[in-house]
Amino acid sequence: MKIIDLEPGDPRLADEILPVLRELRPHLTAELFAQVYAEGHAQGLRFTAAYGEDGSCVGVAGWRVVVNTSALRKLYVDDLVTAEAARSGGVGHALLAYLEERGRVLGCRKINLDSGTQRTDAHRFYLRERMDISGFHFVKPLD
Repeated sequence: MKIIDLEPGDPRLADEILPVLRELRPHLTAELFAQVYAEGHAQGLRFTAAYGEDGSCVGVAGWRVVVNTSALRKLYVDDLVTAEAARSGGVGHALLAYLEERGRVLGCRKINLDSGTQRTDAHRFYLRERMDISGFHFVKPLD
């Protein structure tokens, strides 16, 4: 498996990464994804992709370093998705291990992410990866 980071404007973002990312974020269009990455990149957003032996994209992680008073410095995972056809093959583990090492290199004290309450298979994976459930995430729409 090959894991690489992609910069905004890379044609692989729309052609190879977006189809996998849409398995988690079906609302994304190519145009919206490009806009989000262009704006988010300035805020630290990065995308990392895992490629299988056949050269196809099998997993995607969107992440950033966040500095705040609670965690001090953490690597926050916005998106972590393995292509459905590649699940249970070690892709998620490899991406998470890659992100953990990136976090260490970048001086982060922890890695964290939020996961929707309906994503029970993902929760089992995170628990197997020795992640703890440490809090609740509250949301209020701003109309």
